[in-house]
Amino acid sequence: MAATKVAKRIFADGREYMDMKLTHAIKATMTSRVPASALLTAMVTLATPAAAQTYDPKYPVCLQIYQSMVDYYFECAYTSIPQCQASASGRNASCVVNPYYGGPKAKRGKRQPRPY
Repeated sequence: MAATKVAKRIFADGREYMDMKLTHAIKATMTSRVPASALLTAMVTLATPAAAQTYDPKYPVCLQIYQSMVDYYFECAYTSIPQCQASASGRNASCVVNPYYGGPKAKRGKRQPRPY
């Protein structure tokens, strides 16, 4: 086992103070039975991606429903703010404008024949 340098602090009177957290961390890594690569692999494998936030671009208004202080979700199924507010009444929810609303589909006009 190779010698390990440990960070030491020297007080004004010349006494040495060894940082115990650093010493403990060094000893733990030297005596660990689980290789660091196995630990890293487990951490990456077990990490789950965050759930994607979905806004339905077909509706201009969304109902934001709060389940807790930091946990909420959206229901984008409303065509107007009053319609949304009626659904939000009595609930821990609020109405927001859908930032991804695509707008109404424009009707295509008839193509005019070109005169020659």
